[in-house]
Amino acid sequence: MSDEFFDDDELHEEDESFAEMFEASLTNVGQQLERGKKIEATILQVGSEWGFLDVGQKGEGVLATAELLNADGEPQYAVGDKISAYFLSRANGELRFTTKVGGGGSGTEQLEDAYQSGIPVDGRIEKEIKGGFEVKLPGNVRAFCPYSQTGLRQAEPADLIGQNLSFKITQFSERGRNIVVSHRVILDEEREQLRAGLRDTLKEGMVVKGCVTNIRDFGAFVDIGGLEGLLPISEISYGRIEDVNDVLSVGQELEVAIKRIDWENNKFSFSLRDTLADPWNKVGAIYKVGNKLNGKVSRLAQFGAFVTLEEGVDGLLHISKLGQGQRIRHPQDVVKVGQSLQVVIEKIDQQERRISLALVGQEEELGETSYSDAAATTSSGFGSLGDLLKANQQKKERKGKKRK
Repeated sequence: MSDEFFDDDELHEEDESFAEMFEASLTNVGQQLERGKKIEATILQVGSEWGFLDVGQKGEGVLATAELLNADGEPQYAVGDKISAYFLSRANGELRFTTKVGGGGSGTEQLEDAYQSGIPVDGRIEKEIKGGFEVKLPGNVRAFCPYSQTGLRQAEPADLIGQNLSFKITQFSERGRNIVVSHRVILDEEREQLRAGLRDTLKEGMVVKGCVTNIRDFGAFVDIGGLEGLLPISEISYGRIEDVNDVLSVGQELEVAIKRIDWENNKFSFSLRDTLADPWNKVGAIYKVGNKLNGKVSRLAQFGAFVTLEEGVDGLLHISKLGQGQRIRHPQDVVKVGQSLQVVIEKIDQQERRISLALVGQEEELGETSYSDAAATTSSGFGSLGDLLKANQQKKERKGKKRK
Protein backbone atom coordinates (compact mmCIF):
# COMPACT_ATOMS: atom_id res chain seq x y z
CA MET A 1 0.00 0.00 0.00
CA SER A 2 1.38 3.47 -0.91
CA ASP A 3 2.27 6.11 1.69
CA GLU A 4 0.19 8.64 -0.23
CA PHE A 5 -2.90 7.36 1.50
CA PHE A 6 -1.59 8.61 4.92
CA ASP A 7 -1.34 12.18 6.12
CA ASP A 8 1.81 13.03 8.15
CA ASP A 9 -0.09 15.31 10.54
CA GLU A 10 -2.66 12.62 11.23
CA LEU A 11 0.11 10.10 11.95
CA HIS A 12 1.81 12.54 14.34
CA GLU A 13 -1.45 13.20 16.17
CA GLU A 14 -2.12 9.48 16.49
CA ASP A 15 1.39 8.95 17.94
CA GLU A 16 0.83 11.69 20.52
CA SER A 17 -2.61 10.30 21.36
CA PHE A 18 -1.20 6.79 21.88
CA ALA A 19 1.63 8.13 24.08
CA GLU A 20 -0.85 10.05 26.23
CA MET A 21 -3.08 7.00 26.58
CA PHE A 22 -0.11 4.82 27.56
CA GLU A 23 1.08 7.39 30.13
CA ALA A 24 -2.45 7.63 31.53
CA SER A 25 -2.75 3.86 31.79
CA LEU A 26 0.48 3.69 33.80
CA THR A 27 -0.73 6.47 36.06
CA ASN A 28 -4.02 4.67 36.65
CA VAL A 29 -2.21 1.45 37.49
CA GLY A 30 -0.06 3.33 39.99
CA GLN A 31 -3.15 4.82 41.66
CA GLN A 32 -4.42 1.32 42.41
CA LEU A 33 -1.67 0.84 44.97
CA GLU A 34 -2.84 1.44 48.50
CA ARG A 35 -0.79 1.44 51.65
CA GLY A 36 -0.53 -2.09 53.02
CA LYS A 37 -1.47 -3.77 49.74
CA LYS A 38 0.39 -7.01 49.23
CA ILE A 39 1.78 -7.72 45.75
CA GLU A 40 4.10 -10.14 43.98
CA ALA A 41 7.28 -8.42 42.76
CA THR A 42 10.36 -9.48 40.80
CA ILE A 43 13.84 -8.51 42.01
CA LEU A 44 15.61 -6.41 39.37
CA GLN A 45 18.77 -5.38 41.23
CA VAL A 46 20.29 -5.74 44.69
CA GLY A 47 22.56 -2.97 45.97
CA SER A 48 24.38 -2.50 49.24
CA GLU A 49 21.48 -0.56 50.80
CA TRP A 50 18.52 -0.87 48.45
CA GLY A 51 16.98 -3.47 46.21
CA PHE A 52 14.92 -2.59 43.15
CA LEU A 53 11.73 -4.37 42.20
CA ASP A 54 9.52 -4.76 39.15
CA VAL A 55 6.10 -4.19 40.67
CA GLY A 56 4.09 -3.73 37.45
CA GLN A 57 3.93 0.04 37.89
CA LYS A 58 5.33 3.05 36.05
CA GLY A 59 8.22 3.36 38.48
CA GLU A 60 10.39 0.74 40.10
CA GLY A 61 9.76 -0.47 43.61
CA VAL A 62 12.40 0.09 46.28
CA LEU A 63 13.07 -2.28 49.17
CA ALA A 64 15.75 -2.20 51.89
CA THR A 65 18.45 -4.74 51.00
CA ALA A 66 18.48 -5.88 54.63
CA GLU A 67 15.09 -7.48 54.04
CA LEU A 68 16.60 -9.71 51.35
CA LEU A 69 19.18 -11.18 53.73
CA ASN A 70 18.82 -14.15 56.06
CA ALA A 71 19.53 -14.21 59.80
CA ASP A 72 23.27 -14.62 59.10
CA GLY A 73 23.34 -11.52 56.87
CA GLU A 74 23.72 -13.57 53.67
CA PRO A 75 21.58 -13.04 50.52
CA GLN A 76 18.59 -15.35 50.39
CA TYR A 77 17.23 -14.03 47.08
CA ALA A 78 18.77 -13.41 43.65
CA VAL A 79 17.93 -11.19 40.69
CA GLY A 80 14.87 -12.63 38.95
CA ASP A 81 13.37 -14.14 42.11
CA LYS A 82 9.79 -13.30 43.02
CA ILE A 83 8.88 -12.11 46.50
CA SER A 84 5.77 -10.87 48.31
CA ALA A 85 5.97 -7.26 49.49
CA TYR A 86 3.68 -4.66 51.07
CA PHE A 87 3.31 -1.16 49.63
CA LEU A 88 4.36 1.61 52.02
CA SER A 89 4.42 4.96 50.19
CA ARG A 90 4.94 6.86 46.93
CA ALA A 91 7.26 9.88 46.78
CA ASN A 92 9.06 11.55 43.86
CA GLY A 93 8.26 8.62 41.58
CA GLU A 94 9.70 6.15 44.09
CA LEU A 95 7.56 3.30 45.33
CA ARG A 96 8.60 2.08 48.77
CA PHE A 97 7.90 -1.52 49.77
CA THR A 98 8.60 -3.76 52.72
CA THR A 99 8.21 -7.42 53.60
CA LYS A 100 7.63 -6.49 57.26
CA VAL A 101 8.00 -3.53 59.60
CA GLY A 102 11.35 -3.54 61.41
CA GLY A 103 14.34 -1.43 62.38
CA GLY A 104 15.23 0.38 65.55
CA GLY A 105 13.57 3.66 64.55
CA SER A 106 10.02 2.38 64.45
CA GLY A 107 7.56 3.76 66.94
CA THR A 108 3.91 3.41 67.85
CA GLU A 109 2.82 5.54 64.87
CA GLN A 110 4.39 3.16 62.38
CA LEU A 111 3.06 0.19 64.35
CA GLU A 112 -0.44 1.63 64.18
CA ASP A 113 -0.04 2.00 60.41
CA ALA A 114 1.08 -1.64 60.28
CA TYR A 115 -2.02 -2.61 62.26
CA GLN A 116 -4.34 -0.67 59.95
CA SER A 117 -2.64 -1.99 56.82
CA GLY A 118 -2.08 -5.59 57.94
CA ILE A 119 1.69 -5.37 57.43
CA PRO A 120 3.78 -7.86 59.47
CA VAL A 121 6.18 -6.57 62.11
CA ASP A 122 9.38 -8.07 63.46
CA GLY A 123 9.32 -9.08 67.08
CA ARG A 124 11.40 -10.87 69.69
CA ILE A 125 9.83 -13.13 72.33
CA GLU A 126 11.23 -11.75 75.57
CA LYS A 127 9.63 -13.79 78.33
CA GLU A 128 6.66 -15.89 79.37
CA ILE A 129 3.84 -14.11 81.18
CA LYS A 130 0.34 -15.09 82.25
CA GLY A 131 -1.55 -16.49 79.25
CA GLY A 132 1.26 -16.09 76.74
CA PHE A 133 4.44 -14.14 75.99
CA GLU A 134 5.78 -10.62 76.12
CA VAL A 135 7.05 -9.60 72.67
CA LYS A 136 9.43 -6.73 71.96
CA LEU A 137 8.48 -4.87 68.76
CA PRO A 138 10.49 -2.25 66.78
CA GLY A 139 11.05 0.90 68.80
CA ASN A 140 11.23 -1.12 72.05
CA VAL A 141 7.44 -1.30 72.14
CA ARG A 142 6.00 -4.13 74.23
CA ALA A 143 3.20 -6.39 72.98
CA PHE A 144 1.37 -9.51 74.12
CA CYS A 145 1.12 -12.78 72.18
CA PRO A 146 -1.28 -15.43 73.59
CA TYR A 147 -0.08 -19.04 73.70
CA SER A 148 -2.61 -20.04 71.02
CA GLN A 149 -1.31 -17.38 68.62
CA THR A 150 2.27 -18.61 68.43
CA GLY A 151 1.10 -21.26 65.98
CA LEU A 152 3.95 -23.53 67.11
CA ARG A 153 1.94 -26.42 68.56
CA GLN A 154 4.72 -28.70 69.74
CA ALA A 155 7.11 -26.04 71.01
CA GLU A 156 7.80 -25.72 74.72
CA PRO A 157 7.47 -22.15 76.12
CA ALA A 158 11.08 -22.15 77.28
CA ASP A 159 12.23 -22.97 73.72
CA LEU A 160 10.51 -19.88 72.32
CA ILE A 161 12.19 -17.33 74.58
CA GLY A 162 14.65 -15.27 72.55
CA GLN A 163 13.24 -16.21 69.15
CA ASN A 164 12.77 -13.53 66.48
CA LEU A 165 9.54 -14.00 64.54
CA SER A 166 7.19 -12.10 62.28
CA PHE A 167 3.88 -11.02 63.81
CA LYS A 168 0.70 -9.31 62.75
CA ILE A 169 -0.85 -6.81 65.11
CA THR A 170 -4.38 -7.99 65.86
CA GLN A 171 -5.21 -5.34 68.48
CA PHE A 172 -3.90 -1.78 68.85
CA SER A 173 -5.44 0.44 71.53
CA GLU A 174 -4.64 3.01 74.21
CA ARG A 175 -2.23 4.73 71.78
CA GLY A 176 0.01 1.70 71.64
CA ARG A 177 -0.03 0.80 75.32
CA ASN A 178 -2.18 -2.25 74.60
CA ILE A 179 -0.93 -4.24 71.61
CA VAL A 180 -1.76 -7.88 70.87
CA VAL A 181 0.13 -9.77 68.15
CA SER A 182 -0.15 -13.12 66.40
CA HIS A 183 2.40 -15.28 64.63
CA ARG A 184 -0.24 -17.89 63.84
CA VAL A 185 -2.02 -15.53 61.42
CA ILE A 186 1.13 -15.33 59.29
CA LEU A 187 1.55 -19.11 59.33
CA ASP A 188 -2.08 -19.54 58.28
CA GLU A 189 -1.62 -17.13 55.37
CA GLU A 190 1.48 -18.98 54.24
CA ARG A 191 -0.39 -22.28 54.45
CA GLU A 192 -3.22 -20.89 52.33
CA GLN A 193 -0.74 -19.82 49.65
CA LEU A 194 0.87 -23.27 49.69
CA ARG A 195 -2.54 -24.91 49.64
CA ALA A 196 -3.57 -22.95 46.56
CA GLY A 197 -0.47 -24.20 44.75
CA LEU A 198 -1.03 -27.78 45.90
CA ARG A 199 -4.56 -27.83 44.52
CA ASP A 200 -3.17 -27.61 41.01
CA THR A 201 -0.38 -30.14 41.46
CA LEU A 202 -1.47 -32.86 43.91
CA LYS A 203 -2.79 -36.12 42.47
CA GLU A 204 -3.86 -39.33 44.17
CA GLY A 205 -1.02 -41.86 44.16
CA MET A 206 1.75 -39.25 44.34
CA VAL A 207 4.47 -39.76 46.95
CA VAL A 208 5.20 -36.61 48.99
CA LYS A 209 7.21 -35.64 52.06
CA GLY A 210 5.40 -34.83 55.27
CA CYS A 211 5.77 -34.35 59.00
CA VAL A 212 3.77 -36.02 61.78
CA THR A 213 1.84 -33.33 63.67
CA ASN A 214 -0.42 -35.36 65.95
CA ILE A 215 -0.92 -38.99 66.99
CA ARG A 216 -4.28 -40.57 67.86
CA ASP A 217 -5.49 -44.10 68.56
CA PHE A 218 -6.79 -44.44 64.99
CA GLY A 219 -3.72 -43.08 63.20
CA ALA A 220 -1.56 -39.98 62.78
CA PHE A 221 -2.04 -36.57 61.21
CA VAL A 222 0.60 -35.59 58.66
CA ASP A 223 1.37 -32.10 57.28
CA ILE A 224 2.77 -32.10 53.75
CA GLY A 225 3.32 -28.31 53.67
CA GLY A 226 0.10 -26.35 53.47
CA LEU A 227 -2.18 -29.35 53.85
CA GLU A 228 -2.83 -31.78 56.71
CA GLY A 229 -4.35 -35.21 56.32
CA LEU A 230 -4.88 -38.49 58.15
CA LEU A 231 -2.56 -41.48 58.01
CA PRO A 232 -4.87 -44.29 59.25
CA ILE A 233 -3.37 -46.97 61.47
CA SER A 234 -4.19 -49.56 58.80
CA GLU A 235 -2.07 -47.63 56.27
CA ILE A 236 1.07 -47.35 58.39
CA SER A 237 2.47 -50.85 57.90
CA TYR A 238 1.74 -54.24 56.35
CA GLY A 239 2.00 -55.68 59.85
CA ARG A 240 -0.54 -55.31 62.65
CA ILE A 241 -0.03 -52.23 64.85
CA GLU A 242 -1.55 -52.02 68.32
CA ASP A 243 -0.19 -48.57 69.31
CA VAL A 244 0.73 -45.87 66.79
CA ASN A 245 3.21 -44.41 69.29
CA ASP A 246 5.31 -47.56 68.94
CA VAL A 247 6.18 -46.74 65.33
CA LEU A 248 5.64 -42.97 64.86
CA SER A 249 6.43 -39.82 66.83
CA VAL A 250 5.38 -36.17 66.57
CA GLY A 251 7.84 -34.26 64.39
CA GLN A 252 8.96 -37.36 62.51
CA GLU A 253 9.45 -36.84 58.76
CA LEU A 254 7.91 -39.36 56.37
CA GLU A 255 7.35 -40.07 52.72
CA VAL A 256 3.69 -40.94 52.19
CA ALA A 257 1.51 -41.75 49.22
CA ILE A 258 -1.63 -39.68 48.67
CA LYS A 259 -4.57 -42.03 49.14
CA ARG A 260 -7.52 -39.69 48.87
CA ILE A 261 -8.08 -36.02 47.98
CA ASP A 262 -11.40 -34.34 48.79
CA TRP A 263 -11.08 -30.57 48.45
CA GLU A 264 -14.80 -29.91 48.91
CA ASN A 265 -14.98 -31.57 52.32
CA ASN A 266 -11.38 -30.73 53.25
CA LYS A 267 -10.51 -34.39 53.85
CA PHE A 268 -7.21 -35.94 52.84
CA SER A 269 -5.69 -39.32 53.63
CA PHE A 270 -2.23 -40.78 53.16
CA SER A 271 -0.57 -44.19 53.16
CA LEU A 272 2.89 -45.07 54.42
CA ARG A 273 2.33 -48.74 53.60
CA ASP A 274 1.98 -47.99 49.87
CA THR A 275 5.53 -46.64 49.81
CA LEU A 276 6.96 -49.87 51.27
CA ALA A 277 7.75 -53.18 49.57
CA ASP A 278 4.91 -55.69 49.96
CA PRO A 279 6.30 -58.59 52.02
CA TRP A 280 3.60 -60.88 50.59
CA ASN A 281 5.56 -60.89 47.31
CA LYS A 282 7.94 -63.29 49.05
CA VAL A 283 5.15 -65.82 49.56
CA GLY A 284 5.45 -68.53 46.93
CA ALA A 285 9.08 -67.63 46.28
CA ILE A 286 10.68 -67.75 49.74
CA TYR A 287 7.71 -69.00 51.75
CA LYS A 288 6.58 -72.35 50.29
CA VAL A 289 4.44 -75.28 51.40
CA GLY A 290 6.55 -77.57 53.57
CA ASN A 291 8.90 -74.84 54.80
CA LYS A 292 9.72 -75.04 58.50
CA LEU A 293 10.08 -71.62 60.12
CA ASN A 294 10.29 -69.81 63.42
CA GLY A 295 7.38 -67.52 64.15
CA LYS A 296 5.91 -65.49 66.98
CA VAL A 297 2.31 -65.58 68.18
CA SER A 298 0.83 -62.16 67.42
CA ARG A 299 -2.87 -62.62 68.12
CA LEU A 300 -5.28 -65.17 69.55
CA ALA A 301 -8.80 -65.91 68.34
CA GLN A 302 -11.38 -68.51 69.32
CA PHE A 303 -10.49 -70.62 66.29
CA GLY A 304 -6.70 -70.42 66.50
CA ALA A 305 -3.51 -68.45 66.88
CA PHE A 306 -2.04 -66.05 64.32
CA VAL A 307 1.70 -66.45 63.95
CA THR A 308 3.88 -63.72 62.43
CA LEU A 309 6.59 -65.08 60.15
CA GLU A 310 7.84 -61.56 59.37
CA GLU A 311 6.21 -58.13 59.47
CA GLY A 312 3.27 -58.27 57.10
CA VAL A 313 3.27 -62.06 56.70
CA ASP A 314 1.05 -63.93 59.17
CA GLY A 315 -0.20 -67.50 59.18
CA LEU A 316 -3.00 -69.26 61.06
CA LEU A 317 -2.28 -72.09 63.46
CA HIS A 318 -5.74 -73.62 63.83
CA ILE A 319 -6.95 -74.62 67.29
CA SER A 320 -7.10 -78.26 66.12
CA LYS A 321 -3.32 -78.12 65.58
CA LEU A 322 -2.74 -77.11 69.18
CA GLY A 323 -2.92 -79.23 72.31
CA GLN A 324 -0.94 -82.14 70.79
CA GLY A 325 -4.02 -84.17 70.05
CA GLN A 326 -5.93 -83.08 73.16
CA ARG A 327 -9.08 -81.04 72.66
CA ILE A 328 -8.76 -77.51 74.08
CA ARG A 329 -11.34 -74.82 74.67
CA HIS A 330 -9.24 -71.81 73.54
CA PRO A 331 -5.72 -71.31 72.11
CA GLN A 332 -4.78 -69.35 75.24
CA ASP A 333 -4.84 -72.65 77.11
CA VAL A 334 -1.58 -73.69 75.42
CA VAL A 335 0.04 -70.60 73.81
CA LYS A 336 0.31 -66.89 74.56
CA VAL A 337 0.93 -63.71 72.56
CA GLY A 338 4.65 -63.13 72.03
CA GLN A 339 5.55 -66.82 72.31
CA SER A 340 8.01 -68.21 69.73
CA LEU A 341 6.97 -71.36 67.88
CA GLN A 342 8.41 -73.67 65.24
CA VAL A 343 5.83 -74.07 62.51
CA VAL A 344 5.51 -75.61 59.07
CA ILE A 345 3.54 -74.19 56.14
CA GLU A 346 0.69 -76.57 55.17
CA LYS A 347 -1.24 -74.46 52.68
CA ILE A 348 -0.94 -71.12 50.85
CA ASP A 349 -3.88 -69.22 49.33
CA GLN A 350 -2.32 -66.49 47.18
CA GLN A 351 -5.62 -64.95 46.18
CA GLU A 352 -6.90 -64.57 49.73
CA ARG A 353 -3.38 -63.89 51.08
CA ARG A 354 -3.67 -66.63 53.68
CA ILE A 355 -1.24 -69.19 55.08
CA SER A 356 -2.25 -72.28 57.08
CA LEU A 357 0.32 -73.56 59.60
CA ALA A 358 0.94 -76.58 61.81
CA LEU A 359 3.37 -77.16 64.64
CA VAL A 360 6.57 -78.87 63.57
CA GLY A 361 6.23 -82.61 64.30
CA GLN A 362 2.44 -82.66 63.92
CA GLU A 363 2.06 -81.74 60.29
CA GLU A 364 1.76 -85.34 59.09
CA GLU A 365 -0.87 -86.57 61.54
CA LEU A 366 -3.16 -83.56 61.17
CA GLY A 367 -4.87 -82.44 57.98
CA GLU A 368 -5.37 -78.98 56.49
CA THR A 369 -7.73 -76.48 58.07
CA SER A 370 -8.98 -73.13 56.86
CA TYR A 371 -9.23 -69.65 58.37
CA SER A 372 -13.02 -69.93 58.50
CA ASP A 373 -13.18 -73.19 60.48
CA ALA A 374 -15.05 -72.87 63.76
CA ALA A 375 -13.50 -73.79 67.09
CA ALA A 376 -13.05 -77.49 67.67
CA THR A 377 -15.13 -77.40 70.85
CA THR A 378 -18.03 -75.36 72.07
CA SER A 379 -18.03 -73.36 75.24
CA SER A 380 -20.61 -75.65 76.83
CA GLY A 381 -18.26 -78.65 76.76
CA PHE A 382 -20.64 -80.93 74.74
CA GLY A 383 -18.28 -81.19 71.78
CA SER A 384 -18.41 -79.65 68.33
CA LEU A 385 -21.37 -79.77 65.96
CA GLY A 386 -19.44 -82.28 63.86
CA ASP A 387 -18.95 -84.50 66.90
CA LEU A 388 -22.68 -84.45 67.65
CA LEU A 389 -23.63 -85.30 64.06
CA LYS A 390 -21.09 -88.12 63.97
CA ALA A 391 -22.42 -89.59 67.24
CA ASN A 392 -26.00 -89.40 65.98
CA GLN A 393 -25.05 -91.22 62.77
CA GLN A 394 -23.30 -93.97 64.72
CA LYS A 395 -26.40 -94.38 66.93
CA LYS A 396 -28.59 -94.86 63.86
CA GLU A 397 -26.20 -97.44 62.44
CA ARG A 398 -26.30 -99.45 65.70
CA LYS A 399 -30.11 -99.43 65.70
CA GLY A 400 -30.12 -100.64 62.13
CA LYS A 401 -27.89 -103.60 62.97
CA LYS A 402 -30.14 -104.65 65.91
CA ARG A 403 -33.21 -104.74 63.64
CA LYS A 404 -31.45 -107.10 61.29
